[in-house]
Amino acid sequence: NSHSSSSEEETKEKHVVSAAPVDNSDNAGNEIVEDIFDPQDVAGDEKELRAPICCILGHVDAGKTKLLDCIRGTNVQGREAGGITQQIGATYLPAENIRDRTSLKAETAIKVPGLLVIDTPGHESFSKMRSRGLSMCDIAVVVVDITKGLEKQTVESLHLLRCHNVSFIVALNKVDRLYGWKECTNAPIVEALKKQSDDVKSEYKWRLTKVVTEFKENGFNTAPYYENNKKKKVVNIVPTSAESGEGVPDLLLLLVRWLPDIITDKLAYDDTIECTVLEVNEHKDLGTTVDVVLINGVLRQGDQVIVCTKQGPVTTIIRDLLTPHPMKELKAKGCI
Repeated sequence: NSHSSSSEEETKEKHVVSAAPVDNSDNAGNEIVEDIFDPQDVAGDEKELRAPICCILGHVDAGKTKLLDCIRGTNVQGREAGGITQQIGATYLPAENIRDRTSLKAETAIKVPGLLVIDTPGHESFSKMRSRGLSMCDIAVVVVDITKGLEKQTVESLHLLRCHNVSFIVALNKVDRLYGWKECTNAPIVEALKKQSDDVKSEYKWRLTKVVTEFKENGFNTAPYYENNKKKKVVNIVPTSAESGEGVPDLLLLLVRWLPDIITDKLAYDDTIECTVLEVNEHKDLGTTVDVVLINGVLRQGDQVIVCTKQGPVTTIIRDLLTPHPMKELKAKGCI
């Protein structure tokens, strides 16, 4: 049972993260934003937490893989056939990389060791893969194109989320497509919005209201995270740009700062083995490899494992364990 990591070279784009403070004319909104960016932690008995597993969902071309590329500083989307994801991909984002990516203050605690992100295909023919990805995740990010609103696979993803009882955050992507948008590379979204013209702000509010209405029609109450005082009941919307990085710090910090407070018990580390198989591959140097997501427990070389297959249970010994490099994607090739 082993991981096989992608050998393709990743591009080394340099993202300059804005360290400017976030201000908001609305005091309530200001407090909400500062809550995830500033240290507010109270010392106490804390459980050992594992990394949350986050599944990226949305309609084809909504910008799911591009958003992940922006976070990682890679170009996976550019290498995919037609620019469309056709496999499930997994990326581990360590806490220290998230801290660097968001310019989080050194004294601000990140309670989890990192974040494991599962990227799923958005095309209609890959609905089983999306369901497979959701079966193991703690939280989902639903990527919505702000210029198009909810589309067919978005609605299907919402149905899957409801069936699996998985909470989610909305990444309202492509804000840079708003006419006249002034680029604020990697800035928190409230800061970026403050620098826009009245016309851009007006179009943003109109499109945001339209998306909120569409979610309401599908049974979900949503609100921009910086105005949301009921995060346990109302779904957070984070406006983002996968091109220039606006809103990406907000999205990452919601996942590693807000989420652990909401589902602490679910993220509590357990010694009991909990492991999900993504794919089985034949590697030219290693033979049969099994790509897995280890949720809880420990796997060791020499352990005996039993894997369920269509032909029945298969018992084998772990000969080697390989893990992908942090911030690089492991692609589970082929149909699942």
